[in-house]
Amino acid sequence: MENLRFSVDVDASAQHVWNTMLNLDTYREWTGAFHEGSTYEGCWNEGDEIRFVGPNDDGTQSGLFGTIVESRPHEFVSVRYLGDIEKDVENRDGSAVGMHESYSFTEAGGVTTLVVDLEVPDEWADDMRGMWPDAVAAIKRLAEQI
Repeated sequence: MENLRFSVDVDASAQHVWNTMLNLDTYREWTGAFHEGSTYEGCWNEGDEIRFVGPNDDGTQSGLFGTIVESRPHEFVSVRYLGDIEKDVENRDGSAVGMHESYSFTEAGGVTTLVVDLEVPDEWADDMRGMWPDAVAAIKRLAEQI
């Protein structure tokens, strides 16, 4: 596993950045950086299971699923992945098992620093380095325009 970190300063409150990042409508906008049509199923509450999925050409969905390990609204949320989804089928033995992802929101003087920490399989690291900068830039743009 490789640890990656991405951050961005957003001219908005932590509550607003949290809402922009995690509310379903705006989530669907910024996650286009990974896969057009991406969405999630579930909630961001501690203990909840959540599925992150996107459409395949054949009408099925693929993605990841996990558990919300910790959730402090407008401050911090952490996901532990339990597996991946390939063509609507959950796989609890793939390379995503055990992967972690967290988002921290720290506000000072009306500016929120969003930090994304990832623990990803080595073979995913280059892709994540290519996509997450676009994703955090999109979150910044969305939060500052609303």
